[in-house]
Amino acid sequence: MITEIEDYFSKGCGRCERFATPDCSTRRWIAGLDDLRQICLEAGLVEQVKWAHPCYEHAGRNIAIIGALRGDFRLSFFNAALMTDPERVLEKQGPNTQHADMIRFVDTADVLKMKPIILAYLEEAKGYAEAGIRPPKEEGDLELPDELVEAMDADPELAEAFHRLTPGRQRSYVINLNSAKASATRATRIVKFRDRILAGRGANEL
Repeated sequence: MITEIEDYFSKGCGRCERFATPDCSTRRWIAGLDDLRQICLEAGLVEQVKWAHPCYEHAGRNIAIIGALRGDFRLSFFNAALMTDPERVLEKQGPNTQHADMIRFVDTADVLKMKPIILAYLEEAKGYAEAGIRPPKEEGDLELPDELVEAMDADPELAEAFHRLTPGRQRSYVINLNSAKASATRATRIVKFRDRILAGRGANEL
């Protein structure tokens, strides 16, 4: 996976065999991705590489992240439960996503057309970051073991794969890890679980 921001816009994320080839998803959408990048920078956000993608921060908080797929490209917001979405442009990433959190594009020309809306949404998200406002804890939210949080902070691929799991599969790992009394045991289990998490399976699935 890439670690330098310019690599994303010239080669891709580095997560598959299409990296640095004309078939990379970023190549199809590069004009729109470049426009999204410039809008985020114009909004005064700090640009970083996280999870092999351009991530934009403010006041020590993740604000938004850029991504490209075969059929679309998108700007996704963190802490989406706070967003008011007055223009009704946010969509859910998938059926297991709790909140609409992304602006999805299928035409590169649409980014500049939506620039005022994008900037307004980024400003809203920045305001929450500056005020230290976080989404309220919802019923059923998981309390992740510290060892799992630390492991995901150090391993973006693991973090992304875990967050793609269904709530039930996520819960299966939390229950399994919390059943271990020793921190070292939980850490060892996480190492053993890594391949299973990347494969999209639960703790009890073969």
